[in-house]
Amino acid sequence: MKNNPRLYTGMLLLLLAGCNATKHIADGEHLFEEATVNIQNDTLDKDRKELFESRLQSFVRPEPTSKLKVALWNMGGGPDTTVGFIKRFIKRQGKPPVLLSEVNQEYNENLLRNRLENFGFFQAEVTSDTIIDGKKATVQFDALPGPGYKIREVSFDVDTTKQWGRDVASSQANTLLRKGNNYNLDVVINERERIDVDMKNKGYYYFNADNLLLDVDSTVGQHQVDMYMTVKPETAERAKQPQRIGKIVVFPDYKQTADGYTRRIPRGTEAYQNDYYIYDPNQKFRKKVLANHLFFHKGEMYNREDHNMTINHLVNLNTFQFVKNDFVDSKDSANTMDVYYYLTPMKPRTLRTELIAKTATVYDGIEGNVNWSLKNAFKGFETLTLSAFAGFETQSGGGVALNSNFIRYGAEAAISWPRLLSPYKWAPSRKYIPRTFTSLRYEFLDRRTAYTLSSLTYNFGYSWKENERKIHDLTVAEIIYAQPRNITPEYQALINNFPTLGHIIEPQFSFGPNYVYTFQNNMEDRTHTYFVRSALNTSGNVLGLIQGADASADSPEFLFGTRYAQFVRGEADFRHYWKLTPKTTFVTRAMIGLSHSYGNSRQLPYLKQFFSGGPNGMRAFRARSVGPGLTNVADLGIDEFFADQTGDFKVELNAEYRAPISGIFQWAAFVDAGNIWLQRADPSRPGAEITSKFYEQLAVGGGLGLRVDIDFLVIRTDFAIPFRQPHVRTNNGWVFNAIDFGDRDWRSKNLVFNLAIGYPF
Repeated sequence: MKNNPRLYTGMLLLLLAGCNATKHIADGEHLFEEATVNIQNDTLDKDRKELFESRLQSFVRPEPTSKLKVALWNMGGGPDTTVGFIKRFIKRQGKPPVLLSEVNQEYNENLLRNRLENFGFFQAEVTSDTIIDGKKATVQFDALPGPGYKIREVSFDVDTTKQWGRDVASSQANTLLRKGNNYNLDVVINERERIDVDMKNKGYYYFNADNLLLDVDSTVGQHQVDMYMTVKPETAERAKQPQRIGKIVVFPDYKQTADGYTRRIPRGTEAYQNDYYIYDPNQKFRKKVLANHLFFHKGEMYNREDHNMTINHLVNLNTFQFVKNDFVDSKDSANTMDVYYYLTPMKPRTLRTELIAKTATVYDGIEGNVNWSLKNAFKGFETLTLSAFAGFETQSGGGVALNSNFIRYGAEAAISWPRLLSPYKWAPSRKYIPRTFTSLRYEFLDRRTAYTLSSLTYNFGYSWKENERKIHDLTVAEIIYAQPRNITPEYQALINNFPTLGHIIEPQFSFGPNYVYTFQNNMEDRTHTYFVRSALNTSGNVLGLIQGADASADSPEFLFGTRYAQFVRGEADFRHYWKLTPKTTFVTRAMIGLSHSYGNSRQLPYLKQFFSGGPNGMRAFRARSVGPGLTNVADLGIDEFFADQTGDFKVELNAEYRAPISGIFQWAAFVDAGNIWLQRADPSRPGAEITSKFYEQLAVGGGLGLRVDIDFLVIRTDFAIPFRQPHVRTNNGWVFNAIDFGDRDWRSKNLVFNLAIGYPF
C-alpha cells in the first residue's frame, strides 16, 4: 500500500484538534464533557441496573457534544465567522461545545426522578455533583430509587350492562398489565393503545386511547399497587357506538382543487360490485384490479385492520404519490360512515441513471446504468422496467492476468404484477401484496485478450410475504444460457496448462425452479435478532431422467444443440445479531453451500458455482481467490493472478464486533473463515475435492474496519490480512510468524483493502 502524506497529515490535525477541545472555552466557563448516572440500589441485578443507568443517562439535557464534533468545529475556526469556504464546510460537519453553564442540574434531577417513578420507583431521590478538571466538567447524578412497586391486582371497572362496556371488559384477557410485574408507565401507555386498537377492530371508530383512565392505588402496602382501568365519564356518546360502512367512493386519478376534497359521488358513477363507486372517466385503471385492494364492504362493521390493509395496499401498489382517505357520517342512516379514497397518481414514466465507481485491492472500474420504468403499464398497476448497463474493470495492481480486464454491457426487460398470475387460486396473505414477476436479460462480457461470453437469462415466478418476518420467492422457471466466443490462442494455451480455466468458457444451459425463503427480525429492537436465508435450485432433473443422461460414461444429452446441466443446489445463510449495548453489536454469520451434480453433469455450471473471498465474505483474500480446498491460486501461473476459483461446496464463518467511535464514525474488528471444494477430484488441482476433513482446510483471516454511517448510506473500509492459508504445509497453514508490516513485498501480497457500501452482513 502506498503511503499518503496528506491523509496522515489530516488525521494528525484532527487528532490534535480533538485533544484541544477547550480551545475556545472562555475563562470562567467549563466544557460539559459527560453526564453519568449511578443507581444506588443493591437489589437490582447487574444487567438491569446498567440498563436503567443507560436509559436515564440518555434523558439528561443538553447532551454533551462528541469530541469529534467539537474537533471539527474547532478546525473550522470555532466562533470565528470570517473563515473561508473550506473551513466553513468543516465547521458545518461539527458542533460547538456545550458549556456547564447550560446544564440546569435541578431540572435534570427532577426529570430523572420522574423517569424513575415511571419505572415503578415511587420513592426515588436524585442528587447531583459537578467534577471539575481544568476547563472540563462532568456532572454525576446519584439516584436512590428505593423499592420498586409491583402489580397486585388489575381490574377493568366499566359498565358491563352496555355493549361498549362488555367490549372493553372482554379485552382484559389479553392485558399487558400482569400480576407480579413491575409497574411501568410505558406498559400502561401500551395497554391503553392496545385496548384502543381492540375497540376499533370491533367497530368503534370514534373511540381512542384518551378515553381510557388508569387509576393506581399505591397504598395497599408491601410496595404493591392495585390498578383500575376505567372509561372517562365525559367520553362522547358516539365513541361508544360501533360504526358501519356506508358508501365507498374512490377517486383513482384525483387532483385536489382550491375547493378542497370532494365529498360527493360524481353524477353518472355506477356502483361496481354493489360496493364501490370508482370515478375514473379516463379509464386509466381496471376497476376489478383496484377493487381487489379495497377491504371494506358496504354494510359491514368498521374494522381497523381492514382500514390499515387498504391503505397499505394502495401505497404499496407503487402507483400513487398520495393516498388519503376520509370517513364522513352518512346522511342516510345512523352510526354509518361513508368512505372516500383520494388517490393521486405518480408520474407514470421515470428515467433514472446512475454511475458507480468500484475499487478493490488490485482492481478499479466504473459502471453506468440507465433504467426506464412505466407504472400502471397495462392499467392493472403493473410496472414495466427497461434497463441498459455498461461498464469496465481493469487490473491496477499485481501481475497482469489475461482474464482480469473486461468490458461488459447488456439490457433487461422486466414486468411486475401486484397479484399472483396462476391457473390455481391461492392467496398466501391478505395483509401483503403478492407479486408475479418475469424478466429477460442479455449480457455480453468481453475479456478482451481472453474470450467473450454472451448470456441470456429468463425468469418467471412469484414473491409474497407471509408476515413481517417471512418472505417467499418462487421462481417457477429460471433459464440460463451462456455461449463463449472468440477464445484467444493465448487463453487456449493457458487452458492447456491449467484445465480448470476451461470450465469458465464452457457453454452453459440450465433450467428449473428456484425457491428462496427469508426470515428476519433484525429490524426489531431486541437483544438477540436473526436473519436466515435458504435457497434450493434444481436443473434438468426430469429431462435427464427421461433421457437417461450419463456424463460419466461420456454420453451426455443435448437440448437445442447445447449440453444442459443436471444438478440440485442448496444454500443457507444464518446471521445472529447480539446487541451488547444500544450502540455496540456482535454479529456472527454461517454460510453453507451444497450441491450434487449427476446424470448429465459432473460439476455445477460456472455461473452456479460457489466462490469465496472479497469485501462481503473472506475479506483477507481477494474475490474468488480462496480454494478450492488446498489449491493455491499463485500456482496457476507465474506473476499472474486468476480470480476465478469456484467450487461445488462452500462453508464460510464470520464474526464481527461493531462499536461507535463518535458521531457518524464506527469501527469494527472481524475474523473470517471458509473455503470452497469440488464435488469430484480434479487432477489439475490436487486436494480440491470435498472430504470428511474439510474443516481442516479452512482459510482464516481478520482485520479492522472503519464505517461512516450517514443514515441513508454506510461507507465501509476494511483492512485485513490472512491468518491461515490452507495450501501452506508448515504450522498447519497458520502464517502468524510470517506477518511483517515493515516488509513492502509482504504488504503488497497480504494486506487487503476493501472499500464498499453497506455492511457485509
